[in-house]
Amino acid sequence: MSILVVGSVAFDTLTTPSGQKNKILGGAATHFSLAASFFTDVRVVGVVGKDFLPEHEAVMTKKGIDTSGIEHADGLSFHWTGSYEGTMGEAKTLGTDLNVFGSFDPKIPGSYKDSDYLFLANIDPVLQLRVRQALPDVKMVAGDTMNYWIADHRASLDRVLAEEDILIINDGEARLLTGEHNLVTAAKKVMAMGPKSLVIKHGEYGATAFFSDRSFEDGESSLVPFRAPALPIETVVDPTGAGDSFAGGFYGYIASQPKLTPRVFRTALFYGGVMGSFAVERFGTERLENTTREEIDERFGLFRQISHLDLDAA
Repeated sequence: MSILVVGSVAFDTLTTPSGQKNKILGGAATHFSLAASFFTDVRVVGVVGKDFLPEHEAVMTKKGIDTSGIEHADGLSFHWTGSYEGTMGEAKTLGTDLNVFGSFDPKIPGSYKDSDYLFLANIDPVLQLRVRQALPDVKMVAGDTMNYWIADHRASLDRVLAEEDILIINDGEARLLTGEHNLVTAAKKVMAMGPKSLVIKHGEYGATAFFSDRSFEDGESSLVPFRAPALPIETVVDPTGAGDSFAGGFYGYIASQPKLTPRVFRTALFYGGVMGSFAVERFGTERLENTTREEIDERFGLFRQISHLDLDAA
């Protein structure tokens, strides 16, 4: 099964306690696609500038990712500058240069029209909806958003949420989206907006999945929330791509399975955690570029061990 991801392919300039890096490869679609590529076929729609060189594109193509949907525009690529301090739980934005991404108009190649799964990374909900409507026959739609779109573009976001099967956001975004502090109450409100299931990320503390009676096919039900812990990581160098890598591992595993069941969903949460844990260990995409499937399976085993996980439990 194939996933089409639409989002940013960018450069990041970062300062963390581990050092400083200038214009390294980043972007939501980049991290997502690299993580998902270990599980299934991935296609990318994005836009880059003349500073995006063949060596940058090769980071994705070497993993078998189809980059023919990346538009090369006249100008510079999206460039984000940020810093992390202390626990590195939140980045401080020092600069955002949208460049060619500011006029991004997603174009879906004809060869992408048979994609099975769609992931709408964190972009303008108007664009997310346009892409969703251009691919009416996909098997499943998952998406992401952020505080800016929730606070200032709510009407457009609501239209996208009505079209999504799974929404992946963090604690603060869930609270802002619903006005509820309690995450159980917030989850119910989010799913009433459209998504059949909700995944709330808790950063270094893992993620929680919430389900509705629409989450699974064939009458299967798993309405009890499921919490997947995060694996304690000794060295955290750069958290920038952790959330997108989590989404890539999570959704990539789902796309690799014949159908979505409670067991598949629970397993996917752990694979999301695995990929997020690799992403933070180096700057940018470096760790994901050099990760092996054997390392992924080994770390998945560690997750199961520390959580005493029985994936077949009801």
